[in-house]
Amino acid sequence: MENFSRRSFLQSIALLAAGSAVSLPANAFGLSRKLRVTLVGTGIRGVSFWGRRLVEQYAEQLEFVGLSDINPGRLQYGKQFMKVDCPTFVSFTDMLRKTKPDLVIVCTVDATHHEQIIEGLAAGCDVLTEKPLTTDEIKAQAILNAERQYGKKLIVGFNYRWSPYMTKIKELLMKGEIGEITSVDFNWYLNNHHGASYFRRWHGLMSKGGSLWIHKATHHFDLLNWWLDSEPEEVFAYGALEHYGKNGPFRGASCRTCSHTKECDYYWDITKDSQAMHLYVDNEEHDGYIRDGCVYRQEIDIYDKMSAQIKYANGVIANYSLTTYSPFEGWRIAFNGQKGRVEAWLDIPWMKNDSLDQEELHAAEMAQREQTDVIHEPLVLYKNWADYQVIQVSSERAGHGGGDRRLHDKLFKHPEAADPYGHAAGLRDGVMSVLIGVAARNSITQGRPIKIDSLTDLKPKQKRG
Repeated sequence: MENFSRRSFLQSIALLAAGSAVSLPANAFGLSRKLRVTLVGTGIRGVSFWGRRLVEQYAEQLEFVGLSDINPGRLQYGKQFMKVDCPTFVSFTDMLRKTKPDLVIVCTVDATHHEQIIEGLAAGCDVLTEKPLTTDEIKAQAILNAERQYGKKLIVGFNYRWSPYMTKIKELLMKGEIGEITSVDFNWYLNNHHGASYFRRWHGLMSKGGSLWIHKATHHFDLLNWWLDSEPEEVFAYGALEHYGKNGPFRGASCRTCSHTKECDYYWDITKDSQAMHLYVDNEEHDGYIRDGCVYRQEIDIYDKMSAQIKYANGVIANYSLTTYSPFEGWRIAFNGQKGRVEAWLDIPWMKNDSLDQEELHAAEMAQREQTDVIHEPLVLYKNWADYQVIQVSSERAGHGGGDRRLHDKLFKHPEAADPYGHAAGLRDGVMSVLIGVAARNSITQGRPIKIDSLTDLKPKQKRG
């Protein structure tokens, strides 16, 4: 029974990784025991979304058999916060050898994802990685090679796809409501609370996160690839660092120790965030990581304004921009088709006559609650030579618009459920989203368009899948 169950598990993971739209077999996770899971990287994303939430909501389906982090203090706090009773390891290699997990969840610094992914695959484990998959084309190719070599499967945790609002857009495009899509305009706005947070953390360093072209925009590029059902062919981009980093009027080592707290609009009092204090400040002695770093520190070398034009293999042209110091947090998109247009947006204050507290807005989106209030968000469907139609979409705010809960349910509770919109994301999806960001970054430094097929051995497909 054990061998049969293991084969069933691998079959389900394989289908998920391929982004299959077919129904999974009813016995997909029919193990005779709980799924053995390990987590590497006990930062906030790891211990909350991929940690405590799984412990609380999927205790019948899985059990954590090991936690790993290079910071022993953060590791012990993570164990306490997740409320698990499993061994902890500073050495990821030791954890793999001693716990023999079925599934490894990777939540480390972006630039090191490839190390844990490849080692996990080589150890005979299936791997689920937090986005982004990795930070450059060389690491992406190494991951591709490893999956092929070791015959295990990789899932990328793209949660935005699963939200009801994003799914409604996909449904309209799949039905051909606006005919053949020809172009897209996509603008994402990070406010001066959320956007600034990336420049306080390790994400502000190109060597750690590969820039927000990779860490943040991988979400947006994956949505584009999914919505358009095609893969990127060529990218041309512009970008600059003009607001944060060296552009600041003053700077300090951290917000806690800075002498400019009264005059700095970006001052953040980390001492009022008890979780950040326990997880990061209390454990600085182990690795020197400063969670409330100055947004104006000299070492910041990523872009804070970005714009790209993406040509898809099916002929669609997408114009994308990312702003990191907007007065509000939100996004808007427009799809132009041969027969009409779809316009969608979320959290644009003047469109709803809203006055939202931007810090509270972000906290609400990140909240991990099983029960959440239903909200209704509009999008507009235009047909050529016809009146427009406003469509109200029942949605949620918590858990990334309801995407977090739906992603977890599909993975751990209902893997056999049909996936008609192809929500599940695998290795190729992860690579293609990252390569747009890599190509954009290379385009800025080289001053020319970058062909996607020049980066890895993957050749863009006109139609995904």
